[in-house]
Amino acid sequence: MADTGTIPALLLRNGEVRPDKPAIREKNYGIWVTHDWRSYIENVRNLALGLAARGFSKGDKLAVIGDNRPQLYWAQLAAMCLGGSAVPVYQDSIARELAFVLNNAEVKVIVAEDQEQVDKILSIRDELPSLELLAYSDPRGMTEYDDSVLIAVDALQEEGRAAASGDPDAFAGACRAVAPGDIALMCYTSGTTGMPKGVMLSHGNLVQAAGIYCRTEDVREDDDYLAYLPMAWVGDVMYGLVAAIITGATINCPEGPETVRRDMRELGPTGIIAAPRLWETLLSDIQVRAEDSSPLKRTVFRHFRAVAERVETLNEEGRDVPPGLRLRHALGEFLVYGPVRDQYGLRRARWALTGGAPLGPDTFRFFRAFGINLKQVYGSTEVCGVISLQPDGQANPDTVGPACDGVAVRIAESGEILVKGPGVFAGYFKAEAATAEAFDDDGWFRTGDAGLMDDRGHLVVIDRAKDVGQLSDGSAYAPQFVENKLKFSPYISEAVSFGDRRPFICAMVAIDFSTVGSWAEKRALPFTNYMDLSQKPETYELIRGEIERINRGLPEAGRIRRFLLLGKDLDADDAEVTRTRKLRRGFIADKYSGVIEAFYGGGRDVELRTAVTFEDGREAFIDNRMQIQDAA
Repeated sequence: MADTGTIPALLLRNGEVRPDKPAIREKNYGIWVTHDWRSYIENVRNLALGLAARGFSKGDKLAVIGDNRPQLYWAQLAAMCLGGSAVPVYQDSIARELAFVLNNAEVKVIVAEDQEQVDKILSIRDELPSLELLAYSDPRGMTEYDDSVLIAVDALQEEGRAAASGDPDAFAGACRAVAPGDIALMCYTSGTTGMPKGVMLSHGNLVQAAGIYCRTEDVREDDDYLAYLPMAWVGDVMYGLVAAIITGATINCPEGPETVRRDMRELGPTGIIAAPRLWETLLSDIQVRAEDSSPLKRTVFRHFRAVAERVETLNEEGRDVPPGLRLRHALGEFLVYGPVRDQYGLRRARWALTGGAPLGPDTFRFFRAFGINLKQVYGSTEVCGVISLQPDGQANPDTVGPACDGVAVRIAESGEILVKGPGVFAGYFKAEAATAEAFDDDGWFRTGDAGLMDDRGHLVVIDRAKDVGQLSDGSAYAPQFVENKLKFSPYISEAVSFGDRRPFICAMVAIDFSTVGSWAEKRALPFTNYMDLSQKPETYELIRGEIERINRGLPEAGRIRRFLLLGKDLDADDAEVTRTRKLRRGFIADKYSGVIEAFYGGGRDVELRTAVTFEDGREAFIDNRMQIQDAA
């Protein structure tokens, strides 16, 4: 068998050892369509040879944009098999974001999902001098387009099929020519502190890091993975695409973003990885549905939730569960925990991972108490997303587990987490100074996160190193800790806290429009839109009650003293959060500087101009006078 140090070599191996096993499924018009590894590789081959016939060669860049679709995964692999690099971009990016990434990466070919994405690319075509080919996988709405740069993916594959018939060994030869050091993937950072940077990840990086993950988490050949995370996130590539190629597991693409929950329940994946936002949304949904149920069901849910959380606490502390509590927990499994897992498609899941940002401890404990093996994974784009992972039986909301085998972690004198390992990237594309700055003098990658090691050797991530601060009285202040406490409330979608070098903590809160809207409707409270609902006195009282409840569990210095309800949710289109929902704190601090001044100047209201950015980059502005209120 050929050396399997590259992704193309692993693909060829799967064709030899498991040609008839399901490799990828796609739900289309309500029907799951399955491709085995033989069909999977044939599709990659035809795309690769079609691209080669159009001049794509070693070192070239191919971007994909759209929802998770087999054709977009095949396109990425086709580029890799020719010695080129895949550059996935976020499907909801606005035009100016796309123009920067695609131009910076010098993309030669773009494979778009549908007409919407094609239109977006064509609107910025003049800003993409390297673009030679724009392929689309969904032909609906494309019949009237007449542009020499456009081609259907099916037509491109047909060209590749003709090339394969003329030279049957061309594809395998191209795959064998790829070396472990060749750049397979360029993933752009989320851009929390500035413009995104292209992270160059080699075949060796991806294969070795994915191998470490698969061994640590026991990913199996018969596993089913739901591919719903953005393709531009390194987690989708690592924990989905590459892990599936290494183990032979099956990727499943939902029909669309709006059907993910239904498709997940239908599929029942054996494992799931999700950002904290999904777990927070699921928790809010569970809590709201429980509160909206009949009095009997509500009472049963509350009782057995308390039982589950008590059992989870005892397990965390390593203490025995009393027989009576164990019996009630077993009854709760039948009445509450099992049905909840089934409702959300988690009954078959052996493990569930959360990563990308910290998850609040209350949310973490809730899902574990309900029998979901939720664990924290820690990584970053620059290390292929793999640094540490909690083992089964050692999950804890306060840590992210020990470093994975093959990955070295140490804490610098400044408290910053440093990493060495086979997944550490080759550098930032066209950014030598930033690459040099990312490593210390001994060659350790600087994560930018502040952390420590506990007595068990588990890594504790405190916050972004630059965000950790102190109140003016010297009390420690970690903004993410406060924000995660707030987001445990089903009525709060997002929160931003302030307090560094200040006398107390304040917060801007974005309500969960769906949950608060349902709450208002049940009380016959009329509202027209997000702004109207968020600024109603009744909504302020609701959120004040949530903040007061949260404050009771915080030390005196760490309590939220003042708050403001935003007139809209934080939005990536408005540059307030990244596409992975990380706060862009520097930008927010500048944009809402008037709010911060009013917080600490004793103001009761503030004039706030809200910018709304449209997909084509146009902006509209809404001026409003917003209330600032005290929390008891």
